Amino acid sequence: MLLKKAFLNIGVKKAETPNPIDRFLERYVLIIFPSYIKPNHLTFFRYLSVPFIFYLLFFQYYLAGLIAFTISVLTDLFDGAMARTRRQITFWGKVNDPLADKLLIGIVGAVMIIRYVSLEIMFIIIFLEVLTITIVAFLYDRKGNPGSILPGKIKMVFQSLGVLLLTLFALNNSLIILDLAVISLYISILFSTINVLFCFFVGKSL
Repeated sequence: MLLKKAFLNIGVKKAETPNPIDRFLERYVLIIFPSYIKPNHLTFFRYLSVPFIFYLLFFQYYLAGLIAFTISVLTDLFDGAMARTRRQITFWGKVNDPLADKLLIGIVGAVMIIRYVSLEIMFIIIFLEVLTITIVAFLYDRKGNPGSILPGKIKMVFQSLGVLLLTLFALNNSLIILDLAVISLYISILFSTINVLFCFFVGKSL
């Protein structure tokens, strides 16, 4: 029973506590953001960036799209670290941070993954994301949202890496980069599946 409880708490109870990466970013990166810049501002910026990134990639302005996508992805790293180190975690942020990630990857992936990998892979990614949102919406009702958990964070890293690599492939047509992109997307699907299971079992335990 204790083992099960510990397993369910992985990446959930400690999600509010700054980790070593957060501390590193706080010391060397977050200092560029003045105190009036809040984590939710970065999340909102990520929402706003999506249509511009979609436009750039859809019309094959790949270099500009790669730069814009990289900046948008970095805001996901920065807003979480800022929220934890500056004690600015909000319910709005817990809900919208992962939703902004899903929107970014979904829209950008709809261009790059369908264009250079396959429609089936994109369908699986979208299906798992919708399933996650559905589980959270039903099981966390009136119980509080725990925010991002570890498998979801790892999934986001590999999804972002996969899309970045696809954009690099579009710039230089290296088959090695394409293979690495596909591998990253498959790994993201694995962790997305684990994330669905985490959300389901943690939600039931609340």
